[in-house]
Amino acid sequence: MQDKIRAAPTVIYPESDGKHIAETEYHRDIMIDCIQMLKHHFREVDDVHVSGNLLMYYEEGNPRKSVSPDVFVAFGVNKKRRRTYKIWEERHAPDFVLEVASPSTYRHDLTHKKDLYASVLGVREYYIYDPYHEVDPYFLGYRLVDGVYEEIAFVDERLSSLVLGLELGENDGIFGLYDPSRSVWLQPLEKQVEQETEARQRAEAELAKALEVLKRLEEKKNA
Repeated sequence: MQDKIRAAPTVIYPESDGKHIAETEYHRDIMIDCIQMLKHHFREVDDVHVSGNLLMYYEEGNPRKSVSPDVFVAFGVNKKRRRTYKIWEERHAPDFVLEVASPSTYRHDLTHKKDLYASVLGVREYYIYDPYHEVDPYFLGYRLVDGVYEEIAFVDERLSSLVLGLELGENDGIFGLYDPSRSVWLQPLEKQVEQETEARQRAEAELAKALEVLKRLEEKKNA
């Protein structure tokens, strides 16, 4: 009797690891603000994918081999929305990773994740930041040199990212991203909307004022 042909089992890659998005609201806000600012900064570049808190699988066929960077940027990867990020499908690991740390995650970020990002994934730049300054040092940056991470030195109290063309640091005590080419700090989405609203209101007020002047001139001319 002929044996029945059985289909190979399908490997399932979960879309959630059941963990919270962040330790505190402050951690969450930094993650979301950085993702939004980077998306806006690279909005006109087609092959830059910005994301975070997304399960990333790095060994095909083994769903246990995963990591979930708080914020990451991958160049040469399109912007489409993903349910998970599979390295073998994308053919590209992140170039930049930021982990928003706390006392409970710092050691893991500084040991296991650091080794993974350097030796396995080849992440070009890796940053660790503790917003509450509860660990020492609370802010670190590493750049991959010949397969090994070298610590990035501070300049003007900021860490320069060659990958992003930006600098990372605190502005009035709030973590942010600085664009040295324009000498400005990138603004979170909420602030961008606020500034755009104010600019539109100023433009509308100036237009109304100009129309009023024009109206008076016409009235004077016809008097």
